[in-house]
Amino acid sequence: MSRPLSYALVQAPRVPVGEPLTTFAADVERVAAGLPRGALLAYPELHLCGATGADAHERLRAAAEPLTGARTRALAELAGDLGVWLLPGTVCEAGPGGELFNTALAFSPNGELAASYRKIFPWRPYEPYDRGGDFVVFDAPGLGRIGFAICFDAWFPETARHLAWLGAEVIVNPTQTTTPDRPQEVVLNRANAIANQVFVLSVNEAGPEGRGHSLAVDPEGNLLAEAPGAETAVLTGELDLGSVARVRAAGTAGVARVWDHFSETDAPLQLPLYQGRIDPHRWNPAS
Repeated sequence: MSRPLSYALVQAPRVPVGEPLTTFAADVERVAAGLPRGALLAYPELHLCGATGADAHERLRAAAEPLTGARTRALAELAGDLGVWLLPGTVCEAGPGGELFNTALAFSPNGELAASYRKIFPWRPYEPYDRGGDFVVFDAPGLGRIGFAICFDAWFPETARHLAWLGAEVIVNPTQTTTPDRPQEVVLNRANAIANQVFVLSVNEAGPEGRGHSLAVDPEGNLLAEAPGAETAVLTGELDLGSVARVRAAGTAGVARVWDHFSETDAPLQLPLYQGRIDPHRWNPAS
């Protein structure tokens, strides 16, 4: 069964921390005007929390809010007014114990906070954020299941594998890559899509600081759309989430069916790296 999801990946420069949300809201309205209701709009990592200089960490901590704060309420209202799935990148979240989290948010077309995910793999030692603790997926009713992997999370194959196992059909990867390793991240995003037979949407910050090269990848690793450079750009298209099940049933390139690899008679595979194991009875993704 076809399940179309229209999307827009907004490759743009970061918004200076502390700037009123009206600037961002105007941009979201502009992008949403060319999309059907119920579309997904995704922005880069820390898009609303741009800070550079020696005092950047202090400014980010000062701008942090709990998820019950005014920023969350305003973003939820914006998503509801426009009738879109709004993924505004990540924000600085003030944790209940004084922590500082790099947190991805998803708001539904009904104007509700549908999901929040705290980055599990901050880019240490350069990022000041505390580590999150849980992989997060959320349901877009009538469409499918979506998971978050923030920037450096994509370098750890465990992230994409867990999200796929939790039933994600799309992994959204907001990034703020300003370093020369963006070409390697492009390869990793395609590899994560192939290895887990999921869509991957990776939206990076534009220049002058970001390296750009945002991309959309299908469950067989094919590029659906890409921004070739760091210029401001909006990638739009449509994903058929029903193709995830079709690819898994037929196999990538009609051959590889990774989620059907184990049989019920196989002994569990020990994983000494994790002091655990793969149990064949628990291998298939959640439905």
